Amino acid sequence: MSLMINFFMRFILILSLVVTFFNSGCQYTQNQTNNNQANSSSLKTFQIKGKVISVDIPNKKVELAHEDIPGYMEAMTMSFPIRNADWVFTELTKDSDVKAELVVDNLKGEYWLEKVGIVAAGNPNMPAATTNEKGFAKKGENLPDFNLTNQEGKRISLKDFAGKAFAITFIYAKCPLPDFCIKMSTNFSDAANMLKTSDSKDRIRLLTVSFDPANDTPAKLKEYGIGYLGKDSQPNFDIWQLAVGSDKDVRAITNFIGLDYSVDQADKAQFNHSLRTVLIDQNGKVIEIISGNDWTPEDLIRKLTISLKQ
Repeated sequence: MSLMINFFMRFILILSLVVTFFNSGCQYTQNQTNNNQANSSSLKTFQIKGKVISVDIPNKKVELAHEDIPGYMEAMTMSFPIRNADWVFTELTKDSDVKAELVVDNLKGEYWLEKVGIVAAGNPNMPAATTNEKGFAKKGENLPDFNLTNQEGKRISLKDFAGKAFAITFIYAKCPLPDFCIKMSTNFSDAANMLKTSDSKDRIRLLTVSFDPANDTPAKLKEYGIGYLGKDSQPNFDIWQLAVGSDKDVRAITNFIGLDYSVDQADKAQFNHSLRTVLIDQNGKVIEIISGNDWTPEDLIRKLTISLKQ
């Protein structure tokens, strides 16, 4: 009898282990399926066509003047990373007409091009364009005057920066992309905090200009700036200012440096825009126009500091 009881108990134990293992396997499979579905649903794909403006081989990026992307973005010029298509960098030249898939990962805030095809090759003997070759501002040119209102509600113009080297970049506060406005504001606020203890703190200034006057009031820009400087660090805006102006006043600067921006027709609260940061010397002349986001606060401070010694 005892042998039968032992056998029965072992059978029950083995059966329970099998059931547990089976259920765990099912649960893992279900979780994995759910994770894959979540990752898949965060990706959106759009067809894109455009003309190559410049090619950044080391960083695997291309600046593209693209056509309208229905349901996502108006025609504009901006820089795109390229993935899974390294071969194109041996073929892409300025003025090449290309088509590709634009992949947007809403979960990670990333975007890139893949499945790139060259529709028509450009002139291989023509060098890639730079900002200064596209009819925009050139090094040594005077920055046009501007009339803006800063985070304190004070009117500011070019004369407020006389005798100081400074940099201007452009954002709108509602921008959700980590590599666009968020990165520009992070870089400027980091640079401002670094300059607080620098020998150049009284001779270098930073200015962030919003191109969304309907939403970015001076009060909102101040709150936005405090969020980047740090609420616990008693932030002030002696070095870094944020300002807004009319569309006419802002475009006087953006047109000068080659920055494109427009309201997203699919979502009126968003803007489609490129990235430009312009460095100005103490005499109000252009030092450099930086396209894109591949620069650091340290780079910015170093270049502005050098200009003060020239």
